[in-house]
Amino acid sequence: MGRPYEPGPKQFVFAVGDGNDQRVSVGDPQEAYMAFSAFFRGRQSDTYTIIDEPARQSLVLMPPLGVISRIRDADHPRSEHLRVDRPNRYLPSAMLFFENGYAGLDRFGQWLPDLSDLDASPETRGAARAATITTEAAAIEEVGRIWADSGAVDPSDEYYVFFDSHGVDEDRAERAELLQLIGFLGLERVDTPAGAAGGEVWVRSDPRLVAECARW
Repeated sequence: MGRPYEPGPKQFVFAVGDGNDQRVSVGDPQEAYMAFSAFFRGRQSDTYTIIDEPARQSLVLMPPLGVISRIRDADHPRSEHLRVDRPNRYLPSAMLFFENGYAGLDRFGQWLPDLSDLDASPETRGAARAATITTEAAAIEEVGRIWADSGAVDPSDEYYVFFDSHGVDEDRAERAELLQLIGFLGLERVDTPAGAAGGEVWVRSDPRLVAECARW
């Protein structure tokens, strides 16, 4: 687990691989974000790395590849990778890292254990992500994350709508993941009503959905 941001000065290292690393001492996540935002916007690089040396955690942004990686080198080393579909996702990921390290990004998107997984089709990536989720609690939490990003509740309160107003070519990886998780959880998918966008997924309300989505 990551650690909530502790009061008092904290040190980070910003790097782009040219040897001119920038060390900063900041008092809170917002100050760290402002410092990194200036660093990020002031350079042209293939990679931007934020290193929290005491916690042995890093965040790597790779805009040309459309990839974010998070690395934890503590007792149980781990790295995970995320395909980024929008340029405005990079700096928010940094803010989450400043707030709560590696764990702060748990709900940011579809993290996959192998960088090569990101080259697969969106549907394959979604299925691979769903396959890493093996408990009901983790599955309903992931469904809640997906819903919170672009979902709605039908005015009747009978249905939860995922990918509200989105087309079939949008969110393909997350839709593939969601459909697999719906089956895993035994949720009931219903036919999309006439006039709804082609990419929407409608699911009958369920107490687990109600409780999880209320948390967002």
